[in-house]
Amino acid sequence: MGFRKKNKSPAVLSHEFVIQNHADMVSCVAMVILLGLMFEVTAKFAITFITVQYNVTQSLGKAEPVYLYGPKDMATVFFYLLIAVILHALIQEYILDKMNRRLHLSKTKHSKFNESGQLAAFYLISFIWGCSILTAEEFATNPTFLWEGYPHTHMVFQVKFFYICQMAYWLHALPELYFQKVRKEDIPRQLYYVFLYVFHITGAYVLNLHRLGLVLLVPHSLVELLFHASRLFYFSDENKQKGFTLWALLFIIARLVTLTLSVLTFGFGLPRAENQGFSLAEGNFNVLTVRMTCLAAICLTQAWMMWKFINFQLKKWREHSQSQASKVKAISPKSKPHKKDPAWGESPTAAYSKHPPPAICNSVTQICF
Repeated sequence: MGFRKKNKSPAVLSHEFVIQNHADMVSCVAMVILLGLMFEVTAKFAITFITVQYNVTQSLGKAEPVYLYGPKDMATVFFYLLIAVILHALIQEYILDKMNRRLHLSKTKHSKFNESGQLAAFYLISFIWGCSILTAEEFATNPTFLWEGYPHTHMVFQVKFFYICQMAYWLHALPELYFQKVRKEDIPRQLYYVFLYVFHITGAYVLNLHRLGLVLLVPHSLVELLFHASRLFYFSDENKQKGFTLWALLFIIARLVTLTLSVLTFGFGLPRAENQGFSLAEGNFNVLTVRMTCLAAICLTQAWMMWKFINFQLKKWREHSQSQASKVKAISPKSKPHKKDPAWGESPTAAYSKHPPPAICNSVTQICF
């Protein structure tokens, strides 16, 4: 009777071992921090990682908890970065991997499906969470709350925790490039959009522009959620492409809303605010240089995203036109369709509208690098 061959497990602390067990290893680090709460000596150190810091409610005499930001927030971001890695592994193993086995996708589509699955879950939570925060604010009835009373140094718990989770999620995407074995050709693209997110979210947080940042993140999350949900449906059934048309329309609207609110805030609102000047101690950055830099960064990012979007749509339109032309040439004179056939001799614009090309590129924040 022959012995059954056993699969060799990877060597301890090898690359394959770390990749296979990274969620367990990260969980152990998070558990060590949580266990620190049980001992008086380490409790103060552990609280810095777990709870939101810089509570100034008592000093201001307010009933609702109010917070500032500071260097200790980096420890809190690090802890929730660990939580994001753990949740990423759970979604991958118990949801996406099971769906991948049923769909039998190619290697390229497999990686894109996993990416869209993770991001769709994140954008869904971000959109719902952001909307719940905005409903408690005055923006629906008074848009001037974006700049009134600047600098907005005080944040309620939900706003501060929202920004910490946003920064933690996008920073966790960096080690995930290694854990998920991302292809070398895809790494620059993902680094670009991770940098853009971290740069803009951290900038809004540090410059006390969290109101504007929150208002801009909500429609952006909706657009990105629609894109990744549409791509998931497309991978399950290639005939399901209607979601991409709605995404393209909302994408353009979101860019216009972003530019409008940014120009309104930095061009008209903040220049007329009472507190003018630059002060690190007071958290006041309401000077012309900072305002123009922020506005230029937002405008350049939106213009770059639109440029990528237009180039991608034109490329797909050319590819579709060429494929239609090759099909027409392949038809022999004997089998030439009837003149009343709507597919014969129609304009490229009509053909595009009736048979749109599959939009399976990466999200326009990540688009087509």
